[in-house]
Amino acid sequence: MSRIHLTIDKLVLRGLDPAGQRAFVASLQREMESILADPAGRSEWARSHRTPVLRSGSMSLEPGGAGARKFGSQVARGIGRGLKP
Repeated sequence: MSRIHLTIDKLVLRGLDPAGQRAFVASLQREMESILADPAGRSEWARSHRTPVLRSGSMSLEPGGAGARKFGSQVARGIGRGLKP
């Protein structure tokens, strides 16, 4: 079994209150763990490739904690799609 370690050195979240920031980060982390743990998806992007720019498409940030959680999930899924060669 492979082990993946993902580190984000700096995350700047302007426009979100502290509770929204925590909700966004928790949602992003949960969704990324799910994406990276999926063996089927991992086989698609495990090969060496470069992704200098990741275009994830349009996303909306709705107000409140629920909006921040939804946005965190959208960002993680966009990253997951970008991992595929």
